[in-house]
Amino acid sequence: MADHSAAPLRVAVIVGSTREGRSGPVVAGWVAGHARQHGEMDVDLIDLAAHPLPTVLPAFGTMPSDETIGRLRAVTPRLQAADAFVVVTPEYNHSFPAPLKNLIDWHNQQWHAKPVAFVSYGGVSGGLRAVEALRLVFAEVHAVTIRNTVSFSHHGDKFDGEGRAVDPDSDTAAKALLDQLAWWAHATRDAKSARPYTG
Repeated sequence: MADHSAAPLRVAVIVGSTREGRSGPVVAGWVAGHARQHGEMDVDLIDLAAHPLPTVLPAFGTMPSDETIGRLRAVTPRLQAADAFVVVTPEYNHSFPAPLKNLIDWHNQQWHAKPVAFVSYGGVSGGLRAVEALRLVFAEVHAVTIRNTVSFSHHGDKFDGEGRAVDPDSDTAAKALLDQLAWWAHATRDAKSARPYTG
């Protein structure tokens, strides 16, 4: 049996918005920076704007087109390799962006028995309604969502020109989030090493 306990945790940070003028890359860059400084995380930043997936899924039991397979090759192995995820999402109409749902729907086993943390942003709610909707979706694909969240309400003035959070409490919240994510990532990785997950 391989000993994974000392290996760095592979954490995929997913930029869930593809909207023009989006704030997602700034927020994702901030939390990815915290993850890199955490001490036990290798970070892979996945920007959905750079990896658009088709919005029409193939019929059950049929293979995607060669073009679609090519697009998936840029994303799927990275999700498969991840021990944990940080999903960065805005809130659109009390929910999360369509490209993020599309990414989830194109995959299944890649999410199984892995922890997912959320960093959200938006108006007065700070994107928390998007997070609550995502919890239901990720439960269906056998993922474990983290209790702690980091959210930014009226996020436009929450970061400086260098992408740093203006409020130091945000940095404290990010550390707490990543500590919790690391605990679950170790727990699920060790469990799957001892006994494969059969979802």
